[in-house]
Amino acid sequence: MAMNLHYQDKIAVLTLGDDENRFSPDWLDTVNTHLDTVEREAQGLVTTGSGKFYSNGLDLDWLTANGDRAEWYVARVQELFARILTFPLPTAAAVNGHAFGAGAMLAIAHDYRVMRADRGYYCFPEVDINIPFTPGMAALVQAKLSPQAAVTAMTTGHRFTGPDALAAGLVDATAPETEVRTAAVDRLTPIIGKNPTTLAAIKTTMYSTVTAALR
Repeated sequence: MAMNLHYQDKIAVLTLGDDENRFSPDWLDTVNTHLDTVEREAQGLVTTGSGKFYSNGLDLDWLTANGDRAEWYVARVQELFARILTFPLPTAAAVNGHAFGAGAMLAIAHDYRVMRADRGYYCFPEVDINIPFTPGMAALVQAKLSPQAAVTAMTTGHRFTGPDALAAGLVDATAPETEVRTAAVDRLTPIIGKNPTTLAAIKTTMYSTVTAALR
């Protein structure tokens, strides 16, 4: 199953794919096209994966083959984070499986996160793969976590299980595998219907220093 968009009442559910959902340039194009549709048609956004992965983040194979375009590529990834962070609708990530690196950052850019309780890791492995955080990526993570949780998440490469992630404030709730998506939709249902222009303005102000660093 490739990436697809469907609706549960007025909430759009974007399934990022059924593999590792790495951020290839084509994948980024497809996500942004779907987000354009969601902005026009929906009142809330849930993103999720299917199978073992939410997302494993950067497409390192593409990056290795296209090293001369690394700066362009990272800018595109960070633009997606900024877009989700300031999205004009309520957002929730239904973390169905592993969320690593930029995949974990994509989830943390959402307003809320629900993670599978029994399997899967939420992890920022940058310290272990010798890829330091960019200023924008660091700002994004630090905007969402308590200082001490950010130290553990960013400097140790700790792999958080669902219960660990909940205790650290990385996610807002956990749920059994079959209920992760439903729990994310249910979290948004009571808060949809706000004015999108107002909501976007509020988020843009809340996260102005983060988006400045990402862009």
